[in-house]
Amino acid sequence: MDSPDFPIAAFDRRAWPMGGRLDYWTAPDGWAIRRYRLGDGTRGRMLVLGGRGDMIEKYLEVIDHWAARGWAVTSFDWRGQGGSGRLTADPMCGHIGDFADWIADLNALAADWRAEGDGPAVIVAHSMGGHLLLRALAEGMTPPDAAVTIAPMLGVHSAPLPRWLAVGVARLMILLGRGDHQAWTQKEQSERQRQMRQRRLTHDPDRYADELWWRDHSREIALGPPSWTWVLQALESTRALVQGDAIARITTPLLILATVADQLVSTPAIRKIAARIAGARLHVYGREAAHEILRELDPVRLDALARIDAFLDETALAGTVFGEIGR
Repeated sequence: MDSPDFPIAAFDRRAWPMGGRLDYWTAPDGWAIRRYRLGDGTRGRMLVLGGRGDMIEKYLEVIDHWAARGWAVTSFDWRGQGGSGRLTADPMCGHIGDFADWIADLNALAADWRAEGDGPAVIVAHSMGGHLLLRALAEGMTPPDAAVTIAPMLGVHSAPLPRWLAVGVARLMILLGRGDHQAWTQKEQSERQRQMRQRRLTHDPDRYADELWWRDHSREIALGPPSWTWVLQALESTRALVQGDAIARITTPLLILATVADQLVSTPAIRKIAARIAGARLHVYGREAAHEILRELDPVRLDALARIDAFLDETALAGTVFGEIGR
């Protein structure tokens, strides 16, 4: 007798998956970095890096996906955002004094992560996390077996200001002692601003609502606009990466996903960088995808996951049992 077909339960994006571990990793200077781990690691180990203003909760759905595929997934909140404390008296201000501080955190945390076990080790990074990963690799970070960046921040949209003027304004505000102040206001109760922000991030109103739900139910992880210092750091760090020679030294197998409709990061800059990294693969979505590709409507999101999974099976898992199955 055939068993009845039962519907597969949808993933609850507003709850932590069963079996995970939420704790803190301590940076070399003693700073507590909130960390989450899920999965048994039969396929290998994966480190997931979020973007500016993100928190682990936004990526529980994809973390659960990769854990179900056999990856031991580790993710964390960057210093100064999510559950990893704040660097200014304003809890809604996304501040960092120097992007090099985040690079140091990434290098130290990744070193401990790599020491946790053997087998393939991969890194998947979104937006600002993608920029920090590529910069760290260019500066000599011990490379993973493969890496994926999604809408990496390799150029920052400064509209309506031209880049040179945005740099000048940021430097002036820092000289005026406002470096650790919010660079702009974000009216969280404004429905119009929420709709504008959603359109910049995703076409999926439900996944966007999940982010707001987490922020409303855990206010200590909520974050608003970046500081003027962050703005200047982002403009200068992205320019240095694009114009410097170090990016061409990256040899890690790399998949880059981007979209022509990105209103936050520069797709032309992504194309330029991708062309300079030997062997890098680039796929650019059309207007069906906004900045948060992994939190898009399912046709885009599932396509992106399929591309990532196939790439990791081909590169990081080449020669292993899983790699043979994946062919």
